[in-house]
Amino acid sequence: MSDEPITAEEKVVDPHRAKSGKQSRFSPIWIVPIVALLIGLWLIYDNYTRIGPRITLTMANAEGIEAGKTMIKTRNVDIGQVEQVRLSDDLTHTLIIARINPEAEPMLVEDSRFWVVKPRIGREGISGLNTVLSGAYIQLQPGESNIEEREFMVLEQPPISTLGIQGLRIKLISQLGNSLRVGDPVTYQGFNVGRVESAEFDSERREMRHQLFIESPYDVLVTEGTRFWSASGVDLKLDSEGFKVNIASLEALLGGGVTFGVLEDLPVGSPAQADSVYTLYGDEESARQEAYTQYLEYVLLIEDTVRGLSKGAPVEFRGIRIGTVSSVPWKFTSPERNAQSGFAIPVLIRLEPQRLGGKEKVNIEEWEARFDRMLNAGLRATLKSGNLLTGSLFVDLNFQRDGTYEFVARTFEGHQVLPTSSTGLAQIELKVSNLLDKLNQLEVEPILTGMDRNLESSETMLKEIRDLTASIQTLVNASETQEIPANINQTLAEIRTTLQGLSPDSSAYQEMTGTLQRLEKLLRDIQPVARTLGEQPNALIFDRRNSSDPLPRAPTE
Repeated sequence: MSDEPITAEEKVVDPHRAKSGKQSRFSPIWIVPIVALLIGLWLIYDNYTRIGPRITLTMANAEGIEAGKTMIKTRNVDIGQVEQVRLSDDLTHTLIIARINPEAEPMLVEDSRFWVVKPRIGREGISGLNTVLSGAYIQLQPGESNIEEREFMVLEQPPISTLGIQGLRIKLISQLGNSLRVGDPVTYQGFNVGRVESAEFDSERREMRHQLFIESPYDVLVTEGTRFWSASGVDLKLDSEGFKVNIASLEALLGGGVTFGVLEDLPVGSPAQADSVYTLYGDEESARQEAYTQYLEYVLLIEDTVRGLSKGAPVEFRGIRIGTVSSVPWKFTSPERNAQSGFAIPVLIRLEPQRLGGKEKVNIEEWEARFDRMLNAGLRATLKSGNLLTGSLFVDLNFQRDGTYEFVARTFEGHQVLPTSSTGLAQIELKVSNLLDKLNQLEVEPILTGMDRNLESSETMLKEIRDLTASIQTLVNASETQEIPANINQTLAEIRTTLQGLSPDSSAYQEMTGTLQRLEKLLRDIQPVARTLGEQPNALIFDRRNSSDPLPRAPTE
């Protein structure tokens, strides 16, 4: 506007002319869209915070998984849902895009585990039957890490142990092939104390590697002296010591497993540390034998047959086991074999002093010197039969007292040779061979001729016996013979009647008694007469008188 004064004409206001003046830059009409914008932003933020994070799950295949239907659960509570199922970019696996509820976001850490819950049949029974009608779902096991994660691998099998459970994880190595599988029980004296968590084959070392989880408080049972062996359910063993049968629990019988313990005479040791490595043995006996870590090796050059002698056969000294056969034969193609002993078969044995003095540490040099003194004193090795049923052999050590062999120290492939003697089975075979030779030298034809004559005589005798039997039968069947019992009965009746007549109450018996009494009286009366006649025969004719004539007598000395 100019600073010139306003004239009167200009002061006249035109009623039809627009008036100019200052207006406000903000109109109240903008309040409505601004409020709507704020509400929209709030709704977007609220919706974003409510829907929770998205995660990506990787699976080999999407069997039983459906977008918009398959739920993600933990402790049987829904915490999310699958939104999308698609193939990976390289078409080798399946990607599952899922939305997790906001309250479950703290569970998404790097050690969380996912797996699909569906009907399964295993050693522990049937699980997941509730999914037959409702369909499969994805189970989440929360981890303990503090590092967040949004991409996970879905396990093909449910985890054996639950995170948070106290216990001990150890590793086993074995050469037994696929003897253990994931989920197999770990037992101690028949009680389940853990499970096999993993099993894989190390192609470089060509051995199986297993991871075991021992639950607390049983983890204190695993120490440095613990041994692990397979629990096959039924263990059959037939060797030189006899037939053995060992039956484990029913669960081990159906599904196998592994058991452990501290063998007798072994030190228990301190408790095992996490990820300690142990060896898995085939059975308890193998674990027991491998406990003898200190030993002396000797070579036997066997001149006899080694059929029946196998690896693991016992080496005994007067019935006490002191070692084990390591190899049969051992380095059979060595040039030293032909140079030293012709066609002898080398056998490698181990003498284990720990069997005699407990399984604690022993002075192996002292025991070697002791065995050297025993060799100089006549210690010899022989093969003996341990079981006649199986024909298995064992090595027996004893002293040869006859002094027919002088010990000379020798070595074979760097090992000392322990002298052998052909006794036991070899001598038995020699005696049997000599007996067969003597039998072959016998004149068989005269013996057979005599046997023929004896057979003919026997046939004649049998014929006569048959004729005699027929005659006796004819005699027995005759009517006269049939009447003999009746005649005998009649005779017995007459004898009975006669004896009754001679009874003390009968008159005949009384008359006979009176007669005998009178006869006795008569004899007493006759006795003086008989005495007189004996002294003087003519007393009946002449009177008896005293004679004064001297009687001649024999002279006395």
